[in-house]
Amino acid sequence: MVFFTHALKKATTIPERATPARRGYSYLLFILGLLLATPLYAAEFFITGVNTRLQDNVYLLDAHVDYRFSNEALAALDNGVPLTLRLSIEIQRKRDWWLDATVANLEQRYRLQFHPLSHQFLLQNLNSGAFYAFQSLSTALDAMGTLSDFPLVDAQLIKKNENYEVLLQAALDIESLPSPLRPLAYITPAWRLNSDWYTWSLTP
Repeated sequence: MVFFTHALKKATTIPERATPARRGYSYLLFILGLLLATPLYAAEFFITGVNTRLQDNVYLLDAHVDYRFSNEALAALDNGVPLTLRLSIEIQRKRDWWLDATVANLEQRYRLQFHPLSHQFLLQNLNSGAFYAFQSLSTALDAMGTLSDFPLVDAQLIKKNENYEVLLQAALDIESLPSPLRPLAYITPAWRLNSDWYTWSLTP
């Protein structure tokens, strides 16, 4: 489980959603605006502060992801488009004469959305269902980007005298965008937001 380091407030109740037709019309106007806009930069995600340790026969992970969204993604967020972020974790056992063996595949997912009526940024942990509200985007991103005491793998799966490698990547999930926006996201570099694979050794 991810523990957030900032004070968390319960999210306010969201009013009834707009009709599909009205929502589709809003998305269409938003997409047209993006097509006419001049892109300023394509941002990236960065992974820092990675540390693993053994506690109570479980390897725990601490890490931080610096989420730097492009102007297009920020504009979508301001217009009520939810953004889904994905943390992918792989643990591999290194082998000299064959392909590396996958020990575990983990995925942590979050949904971030701006609520205009309350002027809050709503963050949901899609793995646990936990829901939080923040007064600013920076605090929401810092909370979403902070992994602390994340259970990585049971120590029984890690054998002595073997070499293990852990890979971590953060990415924007384009497949989770609203369908009218998805085709544009596929062909626009500013929407292909992800970090490089951060790799480190796990010592038994």
